Parts: sequence; C-alpha cells; structure tokens
Amino acid sequence: MQEKKTGFFNKFLNFVEIGGNKLPHPATIFLIFSLIIIVLSGIVANMGTTVSYTRDGKEVVITAKSLMNAEGVRYIFNSMVKNFTGFAPLGTVLVALLGVGVCEGTGLMSAVIRKAVLATPRRAITAMVVFAGIMSNVASDAGYVVLVPLGAVIFLSFGRHPLAGLAAAFAGVSGGFSANLLIGTIDPLLSGISTEAAKLIDPFYSVGATSNWYFMIASTFVITLLGTIITEKIVEPRLGKYEGDAEITTNELASHEKKGLRWAGISFLIFIGIMLYMTVPQSGILRTLTIPKGTTKLIPTLSVWTSSGLVPTLMLFFLIPGVAYGIGAGTVKSDKQVAVMMGKAMSSMGGYLVLAFAASQFIAYFSYTHLGTIMAVKGATTLQQIGLTGLPLIIAFIFLTGFVNLFMGSASAKWAIMAPIFIPMLMQVGISPEFTQVAFRIGDSTTNIISPLMSYFAVIVAFAQKYDKNAGMGTIISTMLPYSMIFMLGWTVLMIIWSLIGLPLGPEAEMVYKAATLN
Repeated sequence: MQEKKTGFFNKFLNFVEIGGNKLPHPATIFLIFSLIIIVLSGIVANMGTTVSYTRDGKEVVITAKSLMNAEGVRYIFNSMVKNFTGFAPLGTVLVALLGVGVCEGTGLMSAVIRKAVLATPRRAITAMVVFAGIMSNVASDAGYVVLVPLGAVIFLSFGRHPLAGLAAAFAGVSGGFSANLLIGTIDPLLSGISTEAAKLIDPFYSVGATSNWYFMIASTFVITLLGTIITEKIVEPRLGKYEGDAEITTNELASHEKKGLRWAGISFLIFIGIMLYMTVPQSGILRTLTIPKGTTKLIPTLSVWTSSGLVPTLMLFFLIPGVAYGIGAGTVKSDKQVAVMMGKAMSSMGGYLVLAFAASQFIAYFSYTHLGTIMAVKGATTLQQIGLTGLPLIIAFIFLTGFVNLFMGSASAKWAIMAPIFIPMLMQVGISPEFTQVAFRIGDSTTNIISPLMSYFAVIVAFAQKYDKNAGMGTIISTMLPYSMIFMLGWTVLMIIWSLIGLPLGPEAEMVYKAATLN
C-alpha cells in the first residue's frame, strides 16, 4: 500500500481515513445509527420536545415522535420494505445502470473514452471532469450515476488514480450542486419557497427562478478552478500511485471499433431527433398540461424533465448507442448477449443493495422521528437570537446551513424550514431574499460530499470499492473533506467580494431588499 503523504493537513486526513475505515462495514454503521435514532427518539419524545416555524403564513408545530412505543415499533416493521424500495437512489441507479451496463459490455464506453483520451490534453482532464460534474446538475441526479464512476474511468485511462477522478467528479456533481451556467431544476424549487417566505413581510414580493443566475455562473468557474487545484495538489498526491488491478487500454481504435462508433453516432442522432420531436412542440407527447400555482391556465410542461421521466431517458441514452455500437463492431450477435450484459451490470451492485437497505432505514427513521427538523429549527432559532446583522449574519448562516445539511439532506425540506425564519428576519435589516437564498445554497452544497445522510453517499462508497476493496466511509470523507472546506471558504469569499462590489445576483435581483410594488 502506498505510504500516505506527511504534513499536518495530510496527517489529519490520514487520521480521518484510518479512524473511519476502522469502523464496521458501512451497512453495519447505518444499522447502528438506526438503533441510536430509535433510542434517541424515545428520549426526546418523552421529554415532550416540540418546535414551531411559519410556512405559507401558518404556524407549523413539529413534535418528536418515538420509535420505542407501540406505534413506532409497528412503523419499523410495516415500513421496512417500503423504505428500501422507495429509497430515491435505488431505482435511479439500477434503471440507469441497465443502459450503462450495455454501453460498457459492448465496448462503446471504452472506445469513447480512448478516443477522448487521445484527443484531450492531459492538463485539461481534471478541469473537464469537475466542470462536467457541475453542469450535470441540470439533469437532476444523473451526475451521481454516470459522471462519478466515469470520472474514475477517465483518470484510470490516463494512468492516474481512479479515486482521484471519482473525487473530482463527485466534488463537481455534489459539492458544486448549486453552481451552473444554466438554470436547473433546483432554481424554481428554491425560488418558490423563497417567494412564500418573503410574502410574510411583503405580500407582493416575488423571487424569480433566475434570481441567483449571475452569481451561479461566476460560481461555476470558481468551483471548477478550486476543484481542479484541490484534486491535483491535495487529493491525488495523497492517494499516490494506483496499484490496483483495474485497467483500461488507450491504444488506437481498430477498424471495427471505428465502424461501431459510426453506428453509435447515427443511432444517437436518431434518438435525439425523436426526443426533440416529442418534447419541443407544444403538442409533444412528452409534455403534460399542468396548472401552475396562482393561475387557471393550462401550461404544457416537460414531464420527461422530472426525476421519474429523466431516468428512463438516461437509460435509453446509453442503451441505444450501446446496442448500435455492438452491432456495428460485431460485439453483439443476438439479444441474449444484451440481456447478459444487463444482468452482469446488476450483479455488480449486490454490495450496494445491502448498503442501500441499511441506509434507507436510517434516513426513514430520521425523517419519521422529526429529529432532523427539530435540529434545523433549533439551530436556526439560536442563530437568530444571537443578534448578528449584515455580512457576519450571512456568513454565520452559511455555516449553520452547512452543519444542518450533515443531518438533513433534502435541500427543499431544509429551505422550507429555514426560509420562513431567515428571509423575513434578514429582509427587516435590508438583506434581500435573493441574497439569503444564495447564502443557503452555498452552505447546502459544500457539505453534501461529507455527509453520510446524503442520499447517494452509499452509491459513492460502492463505486470506490470497485478500485479499492478496503474503501469505506472514512476513505470517502477524508478524500472529500478538502473539497468541502475549501469550497465553503472560496465560495464565501466570492460572495463577500460580490457583496462589496454590489453586483446583481441575477436579472433584477439585488442584494439589498427593496419593497415590491403592485403593478
């Protein structure tokens, strides 16, 4: 095993990794956490712990629920299967993997990567992986399933440590979750909650989906730069030379492979054309007529852009070119071979299924008992009572959000709790809802990559174990900790500079609160 680099920071990371990996198997850890939640819920519920916050102009009272009484025990037994089958990353990963498995099995993945390796400068690879991870957020959770393992394969094809590539992609996908050059699915979701919170003070105020766009465009380049530096100067040197048995060839493409790529390219263009035909026209069959809140007009929306519609699209995105490549390159002779490739892809996820079962129970118990909500509200209230104002309050809010995110993964759920508390409070001291929302997004994104409660954390551990069988939660947390710390610091500095200059956060979105007027 490669000796870890010395130095205070590396010694600290080594300590985190060694200590974390000396813990039991991640599945066992989640089961232990579940038992702790069961006991803790009983204690907190018996104390009669309650919290309240305002949502949609109404007071919401949350009371701790026990898993140690008769109702709680029934919930544990009755929900166990549902918790597992309803675990968000489970279906996403397995369905998408059907297409990815064919793409790998036919040789298309290897051929595309080899072609990219031969055409891409080595110095640009890290930045490309981080940037692609950030941009993948437009496609919801697709980056976790596709880009994180792909980052490892790309680095391996360059003779670099695959875990460094995995970390770079994970940092972009999850650590840079709120940054993007485009408006993603998270923007309208958060702005809608912000609007409702702002109306508690100003009934006519509205936060647009593009309210943070300018800042997030700049953030994309900052996170890409920081992610590249961290990967090449901290993470990769610490990992050392890869000594595992996984490998990928980077030889020139053979004639049959070039033919397969042509077939894959043609099938891909046909697939894109069909998808555009079904989505671009107002009457497209993948559009659903919905009535937006506050209106009575039916509006066609793209149902394929929802998380449930995106996963099958993602599967076909890999499956169709994969089969076409196999036919063109001669690696697929019958449909039976395609089915075998899918089965092989599924069989490789056995360890992940065990991990997902344990993680799903823990997350479900945490939600059922309301412990995460109670921690979020109490933390927010405490910070409110300190009496900070201006930038110090915004900075403290970033760190509070990052801390709460370790225990409550859902961005929308956290914001639904925190927005009605902080947006009205900061509006009263002259800070706009858009600025408060930016601070929340920074804190929420930067600690995703070190939180075991993040839905896809178990997936990342499973991906890492493909290259290092001894990899565990300690490996992932110690590897991602530099990204989390430096992303939070760098992103906060960008926000401070942006504030001091007084730049708009987005179209018609300032940092200083100005009362809305009824037109």
